[in-house]
Amino acid sequence: MKSVIAGIDFSAPSQEVAAQLIGVTVLVDGVGGRIVETEAYDRDEPASHSFTGPSARNMAMFGPPGHAYVYLSHGIHWCLNFVCREAGHGAGVLIRAIEPVAGVDAMRARRGVDEARMLCSGPGKLCQALAVTRAHNGLSLAAQPFELSPPTGPVLLASGPRIGISKAVDLPWRFGLAGSRFVSRPFR
Repeated sequence: MKSVIAGIDFSAPSQEVAAQLIGVTVLVDGVGGRIVETEAYDRDEPASHSFTGPSARNMAMFGPPGHAYVYLSHGIHWCLNFVCREAGHGAGVLIRAIEPVAGVDAMRARRGVDEARMLCSGPGKLCQALAVTRAHNGLSLAAQPFELSPPTGPVLLASGPRIGISKAVDLPWRFGLAGSRFVSRPFR
């Protein structure tokens, strides 16, 4: 199984992968943009879906690195994660926000909004804009419909605590592109 995609070694710990993904371009069927915000999760901390072990919902998280883990949040929004570490470990990176670059008109139609900042500034918005659903769960990031490309220039990284969770909130495992207006919430 290929675990190095777009220069990122997905067999590394999720915190490393989450930081390295900032600036990477992700496309789904040709629609997407530059990753500007991520969060790392690992089975050893209680905010992770893998903390209690494998289940029908999180099985992809225990699969091979470099694959998608897609889940439904609060019964409303799909969320896209990239699986990390070795198969069986249960770690991943939540893709929280991207800067729209390709297929912006398709994103606008799917989201029903015009403002570029509002298209992908949160994990649910991002999945709606990219048309990511449970059908993408378990798919390889190294093959269609996914396409990942390395950053085209230097990346200035911001980091801080994850948001939208109630456990392990003190871990500084949220990463972003410093100064980006496309993140879901500004970094302090």
